[in-house]
Amino acid sequence: MTSLCMMLSTCVFVGAFATPALAQEANNQPSSQATAQPAAQASTPAAPTSDFTITGNAGVWSQYRFRGISQSDNKPVVQGTFTITHSSGFYLSTWGSSASANNAVDLGGTEIDVYGGYSHAFAKSGVTLDGGLYGYIYPGSAHAVGISESYYEIYGDVAKTFGPFTAKAGVNFAPNQSYFKDFQTTTRHNFYEFGELGLAVPNTALSLHSHIGHTGGGLDYVGKQYIDYTVGATYKWKALSFDVSVVGTNLSKNDTRAFDQALDTNDFHQAAKTVLVGSVSASF
Repeated sequence: MTSLCMMLSTCVFVGAFATPALAQEANNQPSSQATAQPAAQASTPAAPTSDFTITGNAGVWSQYRFRGISQSDNKPVVQGTFTITHSSGFYLSTWGSSASANNAVDLGGTEIDVYGGYSHAFAKSGVTLDGGLYGYIYPGSAHAVGISESYYEIYGDVAKTFGPFTAKAGVNFAPNQSYFKDFQTTTRHNFYEFGELGLAVPNTALSLHSHIGHTGGGLDYVGKQYIDYTVGATYKWKALSFDVSVVGTNLSKNDTRAFDQALDTNDFHQAAKTVLVGSVSASF
């Protein structure tokens, strides 16, 4: 399965400061003219800013890869996310993606994630802590494969900036739950550890990003623990982001051969092989 990430986030702060034009003009006029302006207008206070920030993103990806494994039969998908953040650091978000099925991965056509947590940045040190609960929901999976593939994870990570560089390390833990029991996995939990390194190229709209992660436990692929990786570049123009990334795993054709031969297919290998993924998305 991807957290992604996990895909990806951007911010738009909600709130405005209202100052009447007449009051501004009056301050630059002679006193005889200024006194002619209504007192209520001249003293109108600015509206308070909101404690909530609303951000969103939507776009098209050449395929959906989650932790290195294709969730869309290597076919294009539409994805979107919506987040509400409070000034205290708490946030709630939802993310969704379309998905195509094959013999290796069948999500039932749609994935809808819901997650929430708390994030805090220590401005002087450049360190940010983040943690919360993440739910992966696949509404059509029970009909598609006979068992619900939905599950949840507890996550936490720490990030630090070094000038234009940002480094992050974290872990996602899926405790014993229905998913592992229903699929009768050998291990009734899962750990996903990851590290990331990014660079905002100075004086440009270009940024570089990299990610490496390890899956071990009940979410193994073809019965094996594995490593996934991503290396890419993003160019931003106004509200648009253009990204090209190399995404893959350390799983070889030999690792997936038994599963492919059992179903007379090549889907398991195709889902795990290294590919080029492109996307165009818009943020608000």
